[in-house]
Amino acid sequence: MVDNSGENSNIQELSLEAVMGERFGRYSKYIIQERALPDIRDGLKPVQRRILYAMNQDGNTYDKAFRKSAKSVGNVMGNFHPHGDSSIYEAMVRLSQSWKLREPLIEMHGNNGSMDGDPPAAMRYTEARLSKISGEMLNDIEKETVDFVPNFDDTENEPTVLPARFPNLLVNGATGISAGYATEIPPHNLHEAIQAVIYLMEHPKAKLDKLMEFVKGPDFPTGGIAQGIDGIIKAYTTGRGRVMLRSKTEIEQLKANKEQIIVTEIPYEVNKALLVKKIDEIRLLKKVEGIAEVRDESDREGLRIVIELKRNASGQGILNYLFKNTDLQISYNFNMVAINNKRPEHVGLKAILSAYLEHQRTVTTKRTKFDLRKAQERKHIVSGLIKALSILDQVIKTIRASKNKKDAKDNLVEQYSFTEAQAEAIVSLQLYRLTNTDVTALQAEFDELQQKVQNYQAILADPSMLDRVIKKELRIIDKKYTSPRKTIIQDQVQQLKIETEVLIAPEDVVVMVSRDGYLKRSSLRSFKASGKDDNGLKSDDLVIFQDIVNTLDHLFIFTDKGNVIYRPIHEIPEYKWKETGKHLSQTVSMDKNEKIIQAFSFHDLKQKGNFIFASKEGFIKQTALTDLQPGRTYKSRAAQCMKLKTDSDRLLMINYLPEDTKNDLLFVLAITHGGYGLRYKLNEVPVNGSKAAGVKAIDLREDVLASVILVQEKTQVGILTQRGAFKRMKVSEITPTARARRGVQILRELKRSPHRVVLVKALKNGGKLRVTTEKMKTITIDPFEHPNVDRYSNGSFVIDVEEFGIPIWAEIIETQQKD
Repeated sequence: MVDNSGENSNIQELSLEAVMGERFGRYSKYIIQERALPDIRDGLKPVQRRILYAMNQDGNTYDKAFRKSAKSVGNVMGNFHPHGDSSIYEAMVRLSQSWKLREPLIEMHGNNGSMDGDPPAAMRYTEARLSKISGEMLNDIEKETVDFVPNFDDTENEPTVLPARFPNLLVNGATGISAGYATEIPPHNLHEAIQAVIYLMEHPKAKLDKLMEFVKGPDFPTGGIAQGIDGIIKAYTTGRGRVMLRSKTEIEQLKANKEQIIVTEIPYEVNKALLVKKIDEIRLLKKVEGIAEVRDESDREGLRIVIELKRNASGQGILNYLFKNTDLQISYNFNMVAINNKRPEHVGLKAILSAYLEHQRTVTTKRTKFDLRKAQERKHIVSGLIKALSILDQVIKTIRASKNKKDAKDNLVEQYSFTEAQAEAIVSLQLYRLTNTDVTALQAEFDELQQKVQNYQAILADPSMLDRVIKKELRIIDKKYTSPRKTIIQDQVQQLKIETEVLIAPEDVVVMVSRDGYLKRSSLRSFKASGKDDNGLKSDDLVIFQDIVNTLDHLFIFTDKGNVIYRPIHEIPEYKWKETGKHLSQTVSMDKNEKIIQAFSFHDLKQKGNFIFASKEGFIKQTALTDLQPGRTYKSRAAQCMKLKTDSDRLLMINYLPEDTKNDLLFVLAITHGGYGLRYKLNEVPVNGSKAAGVKAIDLREDVLASVILVQEKTQVGILTQRGAFKRMKVSEITPTARARRGVQILRELKRSPHRVVLVKALKNGGKLRVTTEKMKTITIDPFEHPNVDRYSNGSFVIDVEEFGIPIWAEIIETQQKD
């Protein structure tokens, strides 16, 4: 049992929140500063810096032979980076990948991965050494140019930053994720970055637009085209921004009216193998018509993806689709976070260049001080040697008279006023140096050292001279390593417009919609191979729409509850003509008793025209086609085309009139179930929105509407009653009046079993009337075999309703007229 009552007890009572907060805070600080984010001065994360330093310390440089990667990884892990060997090796491999870094810092022999996402070979197989440009990162590190700190076990010292003689953070970029921060800095062109540093050195108050005359934008090692200068400006100002990065492509013409798309550069960090696979999946799934074959023809000469197209396929249209739906074009987001003064900061272009320039001034100042000190020490020694040679005989005599080396040094200091350092150099001097010619050489060295000391002192005293030194060294690096820009910068983001014709193969098909909500499309071949009436519908279902349409057309399906369902023809599921098809309720929520009453197909949704809607309870309106354009959720939700005020109301009539229709010649004919008719001009019906209820069509009183149709002055109508009577009548029998009136009687009222209107159809010359009854019996009537009667007549009986049932549906069928 632990006794914690004493004063010396180490047990503390702390809340879990305090402990977790403090520990996580320490952990976060560690991974932000020591793991995931680059330093703004040398652009390196700690593991990268340790890899370069350890390999340099080992002499594993560009001018020596390659060494096993495992040896370098072991040295880094054992001396500087106490983490897993795999994380060190992964960092080392990335530093060698020419498609990730604009200027790779490590050269590697063997498999170091690929743009296809292939993993590198194990470290025991690959060999590595520092690249030549890495030498510039480490140049002068031995001259006390940067601060060193003890390593993790205090056995060695390691640098906190590298001298970095070129702006590596900009040139090679950085990517990383830490606690609360992430960074995404793109690579840039070495020549442009150096020119910007030099300009900033000469113009400390330079504005961003002047710096961007040099650094035009990112320069990715994989090339490509970066679009959107506004995003680049925003990123260089705030550290955050976005550009569109697209592949470099061209369309080649082949024989037989065929084309192929050639991709020679892809966006940065896009996996080429996955990109090719995605394009091939689009071909297999026929998401876009016209792709014949996709091949990856990349080799040692460079990247090459070939997308071969079918005959007459639209190369530009397919390319636009691929840009939008694959990684041939990506959105690249700048998130420029770096460690600046031990703190993570969002940094813009000028902040990065300024921090680098300040670092170079510090490094060059420290190097100059080091060189000055060394030159002064050597000059002191040389002056002592010259003095010793001028009195050589006395010096030799003194040394020979001395007991040992220490005694000799003491005697030289005492007798000839040499310093301790000079005396050490004299007694260590080799005999062959005691020649007359060496005095001349020593004098020349002394003069040279004198000049160097004066030069170093001048540099340290004059900041402009210091800057001239930095400029000169930067220009040497620029000349030695410069390479042409790979990424093209375009000011504007090109808008991708994908024509429907590109995605769908134009084809004539037969589409059918049934009253109960079944929908299908079939090929003309399947339609012609099936029997005339073998349409797959149940015996109690009716065909509402059946027509030959094109896959590029559009279909609007209207229900009796005031809803409209939109379907592009190519999205309608394909079935054999003998099959029933797919029920709309599988994709769109429909009421159990909701019925389809009408459907219309359109070649173009941009055309102008109006729908006319009328409901059973006496409302009517016009609505523009443009008001019924499909929304984003058209696949899963029906839209409203007319508001029905009561649950019992039903949509009765839908008609469509193109813009060029002469509306002033058209009348609305509203006929009630009780046998009243009202005729008025269509112009009296206002145009309302899709969610409006409309206006009163007729004064119903206790009646309901049986039918509303559009007619002209000379139109004849056929009227069917619930008792099976048919009546042909001229529209002119009903005198035109105003909307919303009671109307006039069009049937003679009987005391017993009065006739009630169930169907009304506008008749066409030569057209017959096909009637379907509630018992699903079909009767064909030739209306012109019946006389034209006045509005007081009840017509003649044509259907035995006891045997066949009451008529529920009628359609005009065209008959072939004989010449």
